[in-house]
Amino acid sequence: MSTRREQILQESVGLIARDGYAAFSMRAVARASGLTLGALQYHFPNRDTLLQAIAAHVTQSYRHSFDAQHPTPGLKDVVSFVLLDAPGAALQADRLFPQLWAMALVEPIMEELLDALYQQYVELLEGCLLARGAQAPHAEALAIMGLLEGQLLFVGRGRRWEKSGPAVLEAVHALLDARYGEGRPQ
Repeated sequence: MSTRREQILQESVGLIARDGYAAFSMRAVARASGLTLGALQYHFPNRDTLLQAIAAHVTQSYRHSFDAQHPTPGLKDVVSFVLLDAPGAALQADRLFPQLWAMALVEPIMEELLDALYQQYVELLEGCLLARGAQAPHAEALAIMGLLEGQLLFVGRGRRWEKSGPAVLEAVHALLDARYGEGRPQ
């Protein structure tokens, strides 16, 4: 991917995270990227193409970061990755994901993005839970995913209880230890 395309994608993600999905348009992205609309359309001919590229960019950013940090992840690795959200700092995930959730209600492309992203997430959690002997790994993975994703609304960067983030991580680890046991293999 060209550097210009990457810059446009980062500006697009920043625009959605900062100003909300209602402010997202080809013209707004062109302005944020310092381009004319025609120059933007050279890289992304239309809004759908740009949305698909944003979806791929977000997914690849998380996947690359996770794979680099955790070649063989355990349950706590997944939980810590989600709650500490290192790639989210660059992607402004605590601001971005609520906007993507809202976009998914009206944009089929964003709904597909989130479905694909969360499918990978659920499968990863299910694998960890199977290794821990979970009796209902799919249902438990969905429950854990809901718990982890919900924290964005309460303890994400700039949120009211942001300072409680480390304590939330510790509390979630304690819940998982109580349910699945620290000594069990991951």
